Amino acid sequence: MCAVIDASTESRRAPRRADALDNRARLLTTAREVFAEHGVEASLRDVARRAGVGIGTLYRHFPDRQALLEALFADALHDLSETARHLVDDPSPGAALIAWLTQLASGSMVYRGLPTSVLAAVHDEGSALHAACREMTAGIDTLVRRARQSGALRGDVTTGDLLALAAGVAVAAEYVPGQPDLIERLVRLAATGFLLPDR
Repeated sequence: MCAVIDASTESRRAPRRADALDNRARLLTTAREVFAEHGVEASLRDVARRAGVGIGTLYRHFPDRQALLEALFADALHDLSETARHLVDDPSPGAALIAWLTQLASGSMVYRGLPTSVLAAVHDEGSALHAACREMTAGIDTLVRRARQSGALRGDVTTGDLLALAAGVAVAAEYVPGQPDLIERLVRLAATGFLLPDR
């Protein structure tokens, strides 16, 4: 009898867990869209409504705006880490850096303040983003070392310089709407200053 009760209880719990995971994923996807349209100060009620859940459900998953942003930032940082892993074998270390910086700057357009949050979290071990930031910076550090060793990158250029550059490009692009290729063009233009010729 107990086994039957336990199995029944588990079968009732499983859909709830699946629903909760679905709700969380839907909230993150929707928040990404809403923040891209209206900035990270957009109404959380709008996020919940567009995701098709109540505001209480949003707060159960994300107690406040910062928790939601941290979850979104963590996803973005993980994507950047994955990109670095894929780019490490690129035959052109300079092109790999340009591709990675373009992704960072493009992501910063959606998550305004991402580079600032990254730099702060790298040094704050208590930050929820600390581990994701360290993983991400390890990825870009690898690309920077490879580019420097190949002679593609100027010797005086640091990872911090490149992160700041990507942040600057993202801010500049906010003031020139309607040009989807602007970020990549600006990063490539900036690359003439940090990459050595013919690399």
